[in-house]
Amino acid sequence: MALTAQLQQITQVMTSSAPKSTVTLPPMPVSPPPVTPPSPAPVALSKQRARPKLPSPPNFSGERSSRRAFLNFCTLYLHLAPEQFTCDEEKIFWTLAFFKDRCTAKWSKNLFRQEADTSIFPIQSWVNFEQQFRSQLFPVNAEADAINTLEGSLYYQGNRMVDDYLDSFLILASDTRYTDPRTLVVKFRRGLKLNIQSQIATMPFGRPADTDLEAWYAAARRIDQAWLANEAFQSMLWSTTVTPARSAPTRPTPFLVLRSPPVAPPSVPPRPPLPLPAPSRGIPMDVDAVRKTCPLPP
Repeated sequence: MALTAQLQQITQVMTSSAPKSTVTLPPMPVSPPPVTPPSPAPVALSKQRARPKLPSPPNFSGERSSRRAFLNFCTLYLHLAPEQFTCDEEKIFWTLAFFKDRCTAKWSKNLFRQEADTSIFPIQSWVNFEQQFRSQLFPVNAEADAINTLEGSLYYQGNRMVDDYLDSFLILASDTRYTDPRTLVVKFRRGLKLNIQSQIATMPFGRPADTDLEAWYAAARRIDQAWLANEAFQSMLWSTTVTPARSAPTRPTPFLVLRSPPVAPPSVPPRPPLPLPAPSRGIPMDVDAVRKTCPLPP
């Protein structure tokens, strides 16, 4: 036990007196940080839809046939391009820019004159402008006028196409406020050309009912288009028969001039000679008297 204790003491002394050695480990290779690809630019969730280019309305002179169409066109433009206007005042000024003739020019001039006098434009909202437009330019008794027109014959189709006649008829029907389909069918049928209304009324199959207004519209359109197609075919057929199709130019063939032999005039039989007059024997007494008056030479 003593020997073991001595060995432990010697070992402690040797370890304490020996210099400490430091072991430096080689540096560990440091891996570069992973390169992350650049993130793409954020894609917009919704692309801005390109709006169609809208035409401007034509100049408005206040004609009765174009008043409703002009107002509808302006309203449609404002709905399709609202970003072009910041307030109702700009909408009104844009619409007034097309008032350039007759009563519309006078109304626009009056509005701007009121603005110059009061420093405030008299119409402040688009709704108010629509109301003023209707009261100033639409007829007061539009319903009565439309009813009187349908009771007459001025709305008849005449030489117009069915589409043009139908457009004017729909406006009249809207102004009259008729709701009975049978009455509208009678009015529409009465205004059609005689051959079109007769062909619809005598259809053996598929004849529209007297209360089906849309079916009468469609049937009139079909027959009118059939007439137009037939007229185009007949005109084309006539042009091909009168003027044949042109072919490649060919060399003209020489032609011979054949002369017929001279034709002798028809022979005329000679006329029989006239009979000679018989010699007159004279009167003896007269001859002797001549001899006596004219003596003979010796």
